[in-house]
Amino acid sequence: MPKNALIFLAEGFEEIEAVTCMDILRRAGIQVTVAGLNAGPLSGSRGICITPDCDISLITEEYDAYVLPGGGPGAANLARSSQVKLLLQSAAQQNKIIAAICAAPAVVLAPLGLLKDKLATCYPQMEKEFPSDAKFIPKPVVVDHNLITSRGPATAMEFALTIVEQLAGENVRRQVAQAILMI
Repeated sequence: MPKNALIFLAEGFEEIEAVTCMDILRRAGIQVTVAGLNAGPLSGSRGICITPDCDISLITEEYDAYVLPGGGPGAANLARSSQVKLLLQSAAQQNKIIAAICAAPAVVLAPLGLLKDKLATCYPQMEKEFPSDAKFIPKPVVVDHNLITSRGPATAMEFALTIVEQLAGENVRRQVAQAILMI
């Protein structure tokens, strides 16, 4: 059975991070659902509009991975969503993959306690929002068990490939990387 991933989308999302994850995961054969906090097209931080597959209120199934693009306004909007909080808390309890990039680790995951005793990274200077029991690692992508975090737009490709590796294995990651000329 193919793996699946839920990508959260909120007004003000970082386009490079969101679209890179959508594209790379789909290239790897992972079933991707893009859930928006609002119905209809959402505008990213650079004004690019994307229409999610569904409204987050329609999410009833469980996913193998939960992906949070950053972008200052987008991450703040995700953090305010009670539905995002419930889905992430449930995913954490079930040891599902939670992947967050840019501002999302600090703005969404930290307040939920999902960085407790974890190694993580985020957009520069946002680590000040990490709890004292989280360990900031200034690397492009950091994996700690079921948690994958990344720095920002320039690290989005490596972030997405790391999600692929965690879901589908190193061989699939290598195949996708070769197909897009990363190797």
